[in-house]
Amino acid sequence: MKIVHFADLHLDSPFAWCEATGDVARRRREALRETLIAVVRLTRESGADALFCGGDLYEHDRVTLDTGEFLRQQFASLDPVPVYIAPGNHDWYGPGSLYATEWSHNVHIFRDATLQPIHLAPGITLWGGAHCAPANTDNFLGGGFRVEGPGVHVALFHGAEQSWLAAQGEGKAPHAPFETAEIQAAGFRHAFLGHYHRPADGEHHTYPGNPDPLQFGEDGTRGPVVATVAADGTLERERHVVAVTQVHELALNVTGFTSRQQIRDALREEAEGLAGLARLTVSGDLEPSLDLQEDTIREQLLETFEAVRIWKSGLHLAYDLDEIGEEPTVRGQFVRDVLGAELPEDERRRVLRMGLRALDGRDDLEVL
Repeated sequence: MKIVHFADLHLDSPFAWCEATGDVARRRREALRETLIAVVRLTRESGADALFCGGDLYEHDRVTLDTGEFLRQQFASLDPVPVYIAPGNHDWYGPGSLYATEWSHNVHIFRDATLQPIHLAPGITLWGGAHCAPANTDNFLGGGFRVEGPGVHVALFHGAEQSWLAAQGEGKAPHAPFETAEIQAAGFRHAFLGHYHRPADGEHHTYPGNPDPLQFGEDGTRGPVVATVAADGTLERERHVVAVTQVHELALNVTGFTSRQQIRDALREEAEGLAGLARLTVSGDLEPSLDLQEDTIREQLLETFEAVRIWKSGLHLAYDLDEIGEEPTVRGQFVRDVLGAELPEDERRRVLRMGLRALDGRDDLEVL
């Protein structure tokens, strides 16, 4: 049996992570829809027998009626191919949920907080469950859960495999946490999962990853997985990339720069031939005479990209603080006072940067 599995599309996301607003954010949300269209097309063209969604298909608090109609049309277009959906913590199932409305007969939405079985194919049973609240969903495999009946059993749910949690980065909550060993202990040959955006192909589980970018710095091949399940439960997987949004990481090292034109030239070279969304990391030793204005940099990059985020990492003023601190001057006293104050390091650098520029007679104090 051939399955296309995807998860974590997050339709109707606000796109605050890339500082996109207005028409730009709207176009990015349209790109998420185009990504789903590509998933549906893959399902059709690959000859898949079913489409699985591991949750977080949309944002519960932001989803529109139009998005609901779009989803119904897309999934209905696959009929008679069945679509199985296991709601997650962002698209949780409840009486007021989009999932509680009418869907085409080929769409099956799991509505219970415990795993429930459904016949998938001769000799293969699918067990799926739903988050029925935005938080505090228990382990679907906990409490001694064990499948019943002969044949091959596979699972579909939205949950946090504990050993892979740290790899997801800060801020990822362990919703419906479980251990890898519990998959086999429950009698499953494989678990098709959602929740983690960083992809993983475990021996007994698959996280497809978000199919369209949802933040900067993403890695791994993310997108729908075409999985073929044999009669004995063995599995073959093939990953596909269907992302519509282009996301780029740019770098600007200002060490040695003494003019604004050098910055413009470096940015032009960095952005050449690119489009979409960009994050610029600014680093290096900043000459006191250099006018490095964030708004000016953003304005130039927005000639190429739809949205831009600027991030400072390892950016330092090229002042010799030890030498200035020895001066019997107002400037020297200022440096001594700031270095002796109990300030967080980022705040200390900001105060020194602005204060020394002010004492140099500069009026462009709010540099990067």
